[in-house]
Amino acid sequence: MAVRFQLRVLSDAEEADRTVAPPTQVPDMDSRYQPIEDYGVIGNLRTAALVGMNGSIDWLCLPHFDSPSVFAAILDADKGGRFRIAPACSGLRHKQFYWPDTNILITRFLHTDGVGEVEDYMPVGGDRAMLDELVRRVRVVRGQLPFRLECRPAFDYARAAHETRVSGHGALFVGPGLTLGLGTPLPLRVEDNGVTADFTLNEGQQLTFILHQIGPQGRRELSPSQEQAEELFRDTVAYWRRWLSKCTYAGRWREMVHRSALTLKLLSFEPTGAIVAAPTCSLPESIGGERNWDYRYTWIRDAAFTLYGLLRIGFTEEAAHFRDWLKDRWQDAHGSESGPLQLMYGIDGRSELTELTLDHLEGYRGSRPVRIGNGAHRQLQLDIYGELMDAVYLHNKYVEPIGYDSWRRLRRLVDWLCDNWRREDEGIWEVRGGRRHFVFSKVMSWVALDRSLRLADKRSFPADRARWLKVRDEIYEEVMAHGWDPQRKSFVQAYGSDALDASSLLMPLVFFMSPNDPRMLQTIDAIRRPLGAGGLAASGLVYRYNPEAAPDGLPGREGTFNMCSFWLVEALTRAGRTDPARLEDARLLFELMLGYANHLGLYAEQTGSSGEALGNFPQAFTHLGLISAAFNLDRALGAR
Repeated sequence: MAVRFQLRVLSDAEEADRTVAPPTQVPDMDSRYQPIEDYGVIGNLRTAALVGMNGSIDWLCLPHFDSPSVFAAILDADKGGRFRIAPACSGLRHKQFYWPDTNILITRFLHTDGVGEVEDYMPVGGDRAMLDELVRRVRVVRGQLPFRLECRPAFDYARAAHETRVSGHGALFVGPGLTLGLGTPLPLRVEDNGVTADFTLNEGQQLTFILHQIGPQGRRELSPSQEQAEELFRDTVAYWRRWLSKCTYAGRWREMVHRSALTLKLLSFEPTGAIVAAPTCSLPESIGGERNWDYRYTWIRDAAFTLYGLLRIGFTEEAAHFRDWLKDRWQDAHGSESGPLQLMYGIDGRSELTELTLDHLEGYRGSRPVRIGNGAHRQLQLDIYGELMDAVYLHNKYVEPIGYDSWRRLRRLVDWLCDNWRREDEGIWEVRGGRRHFVFSKVMSWVALDRSLRLADKRSFPADRARWLKVRDEIYEEVMAHGWDPQRKSFVQAYGSDALDASSLLMPLVFFMSPNDPRMLQTIDAIRRPLGAGGLAASGLVYRYNPEAAPDGLPGREGTFNMCSFWLVEALTRAGRTDPARLEDARLLFELMLGYANHLGLYAEQTGSSGEALGNFPQAFTHLGLISAAFNLDRALGAR
C-alpha cells in the first residue's frame, strides 16, 4: 500500500491553525466513573440503556429515550442511580461482546475461581415480550462465583423521591408517575432506598432478573422460569437476526457495517420512525468543560444522511418510516423568526425542547452543567432545507414517489428559502457566538434548490422554475466568490474568515463540487494538515474546526469529530476515482478510524487526545458516516 508524505513550509495562517489540538493533560480518571468507551448499549426501539464492563447499568430513561432517567450514575456516580450485577470478588478481568448479529450484550467476568456472565437485553419480538422490560440473566460457566446485586433507581434525573417495597417475588420502586418492578427469586434487602442481594452460583447455574414498568393495571414482579427466560432470549435473537438479514452490504467491512446498522436500528423510535442523535445527554465533549448537550432528539439535518445510509444497504422499510416522520414535520411547518422548520424535534414530533440545567448533578467526571432539553432548537440553520430536499429526492428516487399535496408544502419551503438564503445563521455546528454567513449553509441552500428543480422536472410538478434556477445559480456564484480563500487555497468556514471547516468535505458528497476539481482537492489537502490531529496520515482523526480561529461562543476545547473523519474518507474515495494514490489514502484512513471504535464497534461523537471517547454515546451520525464511507470505498476499490 503506497502512502504519500509531503514536507513543505506552512503559511502563517496554517501555522496558526496548527494550535487547534496541542497535547492536553487528561485529568486523572475518577474511579467512580467508567470510561465512556467501556459501555455497551441495549434497547427495545423505544429507549436504551448503557451497560458498563463492570456489569452496571448507569443510564436508562423510561419509558422513552427522552423521558426522565431512572438510572443516571454516568452523570453522577453518587446520586444518579444504577443497577449493577457483578461478582463480589477482586482480581476480575472483563470482556464484553454482542451475541452474534444481535443487540444482546454479554459481559463476561473471568476470575481464578470461575467464569461468570451477565446477559443483558430488552426483549423485542415474540408474544411474551413487553415493551418495558429489561432482562438480566446471570450464569456461571466454570467454577463457582459469588455475586452482588445492587438496584438503586433515582427517578426524574435524581430529583424525585421514591418508595421501595420488598416482597417474596422481588421489589417495587414507586416514584411520581412511574412504578418499577424488579422480579427475582432472591430475598432482597432494602439499603439506601434501593435493594441489594448476595448470591453464589455454581457451574451451570443461572438466575434471571427482570426490571419492568408497572402499568395502570398493575403486574406482579415475578421473575420468569428458566424455560420462559430462554424463550424470551430466543425470540429476541430471532428478531434481530431476521431484521439484519435484510442488509444487502457484502463488502470488505461487513462486520462493522452490520454493527453500525444494528446500532441505528437500536436508536430508532418505532412508534414514529424518528431516530435519536444519541440515547444520552450531557456526556462532555471535553472533560470538566461546559460543552455538554442533550442529543435525545431528532435532527432534520440527519435526514438525508439517514436515508442515504439505510437505502444503500437495503433497509427501505426503515427509510420509509423515517420519511413519514419527516413528512409530518414539513406538513406542520409554520412560520417563525427561525424559519418554517426547526432544526430538531422531539421523537414524538413536539417542537418545544426547553433547555434546563440540573445543578444537583455533578456531571460525568465533574463536567458541568448537566443539561436536558436543547436551546439550539430555536436557532436559524439554513442548511436543513438542503438536507430535507435531498432526503425527499432520494426517497422519491429509490422508495416511492411523493404525492402532490406533499409537493405543495415542500414548494412553499423552497420559496421561503429563495427569500431568506442571504441571511446569516448559526450553521451546522450550532454555534452560540452569533450568526454568520456560513459557507456550508449556503452550499446546502444550493442543494435545496438543485434537488427541488430535479424533482420538479422528474415528476413534472408545477414550480417557479425560473426563479429557483436563478437563485440556485446566484448561490453557487456567491459561494465561489466569497467562500473560497485564494490565499489559503481552500474553502473556508464563513465569509470574511480564513478559518477552515471540515463541513467543506461534504461539497463533493452533495455534488456541489466535482470530487477532482482543483479547488476541492486543495481544500481536502488544507483540511488534512491543520485540522488533522497529530498529522492525519498517522491518526485518521479530524477536528471540525479550530475554535480559536473561529470562536463559537463556548469556552474550552473539544475532541476530534468522528463523522468528519468519515467525511474525509469519502471525499478522498470520490477523488480517488481518477487518482489511485488518494484512494489508497482513503482506505488507510478508514482502517485507522475503525481502530478508534470501542471494543463493541461503537463510536461516541468525538475522540479525545488520548484516544478516549467523548460526547454522547453512541452517536447515530458517526455510524451513518461509517456506513456511507464503507459502501463507497468498497465500490471504488472493486471498480479499480
